[in-house]
Amino acid sequence: MPEVQVAFLPEEKGVESLARQVKLTGRAYPLFEIAVLILQKAERYQVQFSVKRGEDGQVLQPLLVCSLDESVWLGQEELAAHVLRRHFDTFYQAERVATDPPKGTYTFVAQCGISGEILGPPNYHDYQVKLRKLHAERFSRMPFEVFKSRVKIVRDEAVVKQWIEDQSWKTEYLCLNLPEPLRLPTRADVEKHFREAHLPNLVKTVDEVTLSNGGMRTTMAPALLTLLRRRLDEQRRFPLRVATTLCQQFTRHGLQFFKVNKTVTHVCVARPRYLDLEATVVSDCVKRIVEFIHHHPNGTRRKLLEALAPAPPRLPASSAAPAPLASGQAAVQGNSAPVVAAAEATEPTPEQTAVIADLHWLIHQGHVIEFSDGRLEVAKPHKPKPAPAPPSAKPAAESIESPSAAAAAPIATPGQATGGPSGPECEPAQEPQVTSTAEGGPVVVAEEPAPVPAAGPSSSG
Repeated sequence: MPEVQVAFLPEEKGVESLARQVKLTGRAYPLFEIAVLILQKAERYQVQFSVKRGEDGQVLQPLLVCSLDESVWLGQEELAAHVLRRHFDTFYQAERVATDPPKGTYTFVAQCGISGEILGPPNYHDYQVKLRKLHAERFSRMPFEVFKSRVKIVRDEAVVKQWIEDQSWKTEYLCLNLPEPLRLPTRADVEKHFREAHLPNLVKTVDEVTLSNGGMRTTMAPALLTLLRRRLDEQRRFPLRVATTLCQQFTRHGLQFFKVNKTVTHVCVARPRYLDLEATVVSDCVKRIVEFIHHHPNGTRRKLLEALAPAPPRLPASSAAPAPLASGQAAVQGNSAPVVAAAEATEPTPEQTAVIADLHWLIHQGHVIEFSDGRLEVAKPHKPKPAPAPPSAKPAAESIESPSAAAAAPIATPGQATGGPSGPECEPAQEPQVTSTAEGGPVVVAEEPAPVPAAGPSSSG
């Protein structure tokens, strides 16, 4: 594999759209799942090739870009062959010129048994040149002796006549884009002229190059394409580098990060912050929301609304029927009645609006976490790191507390720890300085909980 670095960069517009969705919904999304989704389609990311340097600062493998089509290559020979194959008409024009036919009488010719190309009589002066040229251009992977054994002798008069007619013409090459006209007799002369006159103007040596659409629409060296596919397969299995880049991009959009159970990194609108209901003055609606979510693990927004602000029962169709109207108004009122009924059925009640507003405030303050699958969870209190125990010179038997001392130990108050079922532990994080860990995931350093506002938004519930 070439000594070239490959990086996959999520498209900035797509990241901006994802960040906007996180801010609007307030939901927390697993970072690695987002990275996997991005790598599923080539239009969602860019590919960046960059050179590697040795200890002496020298480039290990140069990167060359063709100025005609922005294709990427590893050497000038590859680039020259590509231009002559794809852009030959830009520099040269092939013309057939009549010439004298071969002299003598020919009764048989050699013909390639694989491609059917007529090579001419074996005793003709350019037979060996054509034979080796055909092998090099089309059958280079086959041993020459094996290829030579597939050549057959044909005595058909029509085939011999066709070869004589082909030899009555020769191809000359007219050079274009030159101040003076120039004709070249052979293809070898064309390649030599191209390398001397045009190739230096087409080669750009770069330290890095970025390709859109995952590089799938860009022509590149076969070795680079193999390297790209291998690195893409590695990142699809474990997208650590893409997740690292996503952290940096999401940070620029003002998003935060935290870990669930110290393993799965999530991106969200606010870091989890524990809300102490005993020490913080909040509205009754906010308190009921927090208590409901705490005592109902894996609850959803719908369950919360059904419990705290249930929708009023829908009236039967007979009782909701309007009074009889005049015949001229019946058609208009009859068409608008279903629309009005549907709007009234979907419009939230004032109590539901208050609960939704308070839940929105709790989520954007980090007191409540709404995961991508709709689960709601309250932020857990931050666990301080235990202080190291001082060395004790007393024997272990003397350090055992008596029953009376154990009974006198302070008991945690409800403000310090809230009873009830415990969900996944969410660890707040600082700025996403992502590094590699033993598990391979990004590391997000925990921080102390930020101060909580004195009260939540006013609520009519």
